[in-house]
Amino acid sequence: MARVEIRKLHKHYGDFHALRDLEITMEDGEFVVLVGPSGCGKSTLLRMIAGLEDVSDGEILIDGRVINEVDSKDRDIAMVFQNYALYPHMTVHDNMAFSMKLRRAPADQIRREVEAAAATLGLSDHLKRYPKQLSGGQRQRVAMGRAIVRKPKVFLFDEPLSNLDAKLRVKMRSEIRSLHRRLGNTMIYVTHDQVEALTMADRIVVMQGGVVEQIGSPLELYDRPANVFVAGFIGSPSMNILAGSITGSAFITQDGTAIPLPQNLPRSTGELLLGIRPEALDLCDPADPSAVTAKLVSVEPTGAESHVSLTLGGEEIVAVIRERLADKPGTALSLKLSAAGAHLFDKATGARVPDNIQ
Repeated sequence: MARVEIRKLHKHYGDFHALRDLEITMEDGEFVVLVGPSGCGKSTLLRMIAGLEDVSDGEILIDGRVINEVDSKDRDIAMVFQNYALYPHMTVHDNMAFSMKLRRAPADQIRREVEAAAATLGLSDHLKRYPKQLSGGQRQRVAMGRAIVRKPKVFLFDEPLSNLDAKLRVKMRSEIRSLHRRLGNTMIYVTHDQVEALTMADRIVVMQGGVVEQIGSPLELYDRPANVFVAGFIGSPSMNILAGSITGSAFITQDGTAIPLPQNLPRSTGELLLGIRPEALDLCDPADPSAVTAKLVSVEPTGAESHVSLTLGGEEIVAVIRERLADKPGTALSLKLSAAGAHLFDKATGARVPDNIQ
């Protein structure tokens, strides 16, 4: 296990500044997920930790040791790639044992380590098979087994579930999290899927354009996003964003619609953005003093709940509700905004309005 520190880290590709002044600490035994849209720099950071990319400026430390100039093979890390990177001509056993054979480990030790890793990953009955004889999930477990037998201080995962179907991704998320609990190693996991981040991480690092937007636990990022980008990126469906200002106890949208605000929200001045979680909108009686009227656009049933598109304040928003709707498009619906899912942001900066502003 190990503590990983990123200090004032920069990465340049010619004139392109890919990573900018990153400051991140991953604690010993922590499961940290780097998340953000394509091109935000998360995979570049992972490759720099692995030693596959050079550091332009700043430092990377593992257990207090600067590893900027340390060869990848000597960093005591193991990486699991998106495409599995298995040797097709080798059996599962030989793929998992490959790194130990390169280090000329004794045959008995190789057998013990491979069999132990296979048992952990449910691969004991597949050790004599070849990759082409395995499912996608089994191949990914082989790739993880190959990393486990190295007994590294740090595991690095580069979008390992991207090639799997939806059902298998859910299963593998659970398996990787269970693996972390059993092994206790520091794990750094890159994904563009915020659902993976929310369900797997101890802490999430949200990145955009080569900078860190916010670091926190999944619920911290969901409940108190630092800015509009984090608010929109974390959560599915995405947070609804409406522009306007506050007058009295209501948020007035740009088309003049008045949305009654929960009492917990700060009463800030100036041009603002109101963020509303889709699941924070509930159907209510039109006579409710907190009700706001929206027009139905469409309904997407997902089983236990429905994603309902509506127009409110001149914008199209989404509400997640459990009621079954048979209304036609254009129908007026009364909605009530719950306190937990409402957020205010400064329109100019995108930053969250502090809760203590009155």
